[in-house]
Amino acid sequence: MLTFADRVPTVDEQRAVATAVGWGEHFDWASIGASLVGSLHGVVALDGDEVVGVGRLVGDGVRYFYVQDVMVRPEASDEGIASRIVERLLEWARSQAPADAVVGLFASPEAVGVYEGLGFAAADGDPLGMTLDLAPRDGIRA
Repeated sequence: MLTFADRVPTVDEQRAVATAVGWGEHFDWASIGASLVGSLHGVVALDGDEVVGVGRLVGDGVRYFYVQDVMVRPEASDEGIASRIVERLLEWARSQAPADAVVGLFASPEAVGVYEGLGFAAADGDPLGMTLDLAPRDGIRA
């Protein structure tokens, strides 16, 4: 039976789902614990005791929210789990935001349809989404 827990995934849960979807190399596993702790909210999808999906929100918790790391195991990817995870994250953000808020995300090409189905649209003007990858100074991590 599929259930959803409103909580941030553990490091082991995050790693298991990331590995299952082929994203094992997308994370810095030495620092992911601190990253997860810094989350505003999370959702974990469970099929019985097995974690089949995860997702979380990051941001300032007031006006800016970002959907992060939504992943669903391939064998469960046709069950609408990703949409349900994001819907729960959005419900939580709506309940927390004291005023109009903005929810952003970066989507993998195969997930664009999921997000469009929930009302997200590609930023192609103002605002224009941009990224910058930061490397630690002198190879040293804080």
